[in-house]
Amino acid sequence: MEKLIEVFRKKMTAPLPTFERELERKINWNARLISVRGSRGTGKTTLFLQHIKKTFSNNLNKVLYVSLDNIYFSNNTLVELAEKFVSHGGTHLFLDEVHKYENWSKEIKNLYDDFPELHIAFTGSSLLEILNGRADLSRRTLVYELTGLSFREYLSLIKAQDFPIFTLEEILKNNEQISAEIASKIKPFEFFDDYLSFGYYPYFLEGKDDYFNRLNETLNMILEVEVPFLRGLEIAYIPRIKKLLAVIGESAPFIPNITQLAAKIGISRQTLLIYLKYLEDAKLINQLYKKSRGLSVLEKPEKILMENTNLMELFNGENANTGNRRETFVLNQLLHSHEVDFSEESDFFVDSKYTFEVGGKNKKRKQIQEIPDSYIIADDIEFGTDRRIPIWLLGFMY
Repeated sequence: MEKLIEVFRKKMTAPLPTFERELERKINWNARLISVRGSRGTGKTTLFLQHIKKTFSNNLNKVLYVSLDNIYFSNNTLVELAEKFVSHGGTHLFLDEVHKYENWSKEIKNLYDDFPELHIAFTGSSLLEILNGRADLSRRTLVYELTGLSFREYLSLIKAQDFPIFTLEEILKNNEQISAEIASKIKPFEFFDDYLSFGYYPYFLEGKDDYFNRLNETLNMILEVEVPFLRGLEIAYIPRIKKLLAVIGESAPFIPNITQLAAKIGISRQTLLIYLKYLEDAKLINQLYKKSRGLSVLEKPEKILMENTNLMELFNGENANTGNRRETFVLNQLLHSHEVDFSEESDFFVDSKYTFEVGGKNKKRKQIQEIPDSYIIADDIEFGTDRRIPIWLLGFMY
């Protein structure tokens, strides 16, 4: 355990970003068992280390951060570590990358039950099935999702300036006032295109020149390691799921012909639907369904989009379609805290109430003017007017 403590103490002396994610403020850190899931590269480790530094800087003997892919666990169990830690007065255990530790859910359940004085927080892949693991953690765990940066968080990070969060309802009701208030402090379109290209994953801070190499490495790690390990995909089939993602990346958003797409990849229709679910769980794509969809998990999606615009940029570079980027951004920001369905009349049907049509500054309401609670989400406008919402403003919801 001494070696783990040494590694942890070194991390505490290393500089960390002063900017804090919005999720850090929302987590109930007093709970005994906390889980933070998220796609690789979204900043889960930094979130933990920032909280530890802020909360325990004067009492580090009470806390321990450890990554469960550490070689220490080749000959030691998590339970053995916890026993030693608690016997030395430890009270807060932060576990990173739990999906890389066999029987993680069973051992964490045992720690929760056997050490009532111990607080445990752990991170894992977005593919991690916390509520469906071998041990029942569903009644014990507060589960949080860490997504990539919102446009607001991106601005706050690069400008070292805090910007307020607005609910969707506030934006729809007061978009003229809100957009004018923000635009008086910053020119959104000075930064919006950069955000769409390389602002979603925090590691752009380590250098824009290497950003897409890092993003490609992240993608390969998810497809070659996490999906096979956490979804049981045989290694031999990795090239097919990669080919599927490449086809989607070059075409999305699009309405899929499942039979034709399956034939192109060389897999069955059922396998294709399974692979699409894997990619969605891995936060690489988003799928839209009709509001009236059935209960089947493997139902045909009405539309497929990339999960975020940075992934679009990785596959398409400067050839990324402007209209496709707009739709991808809007859906990505909405899905953080809203239910979004496919719409026959427009682009998105939100929370079973709002109808959104996405377009450029000259987009007209003719297509949706007879639909109640319908709005144009318009690009290239700095200020909102009535039912025309500036697209960038949807990036201020978290």
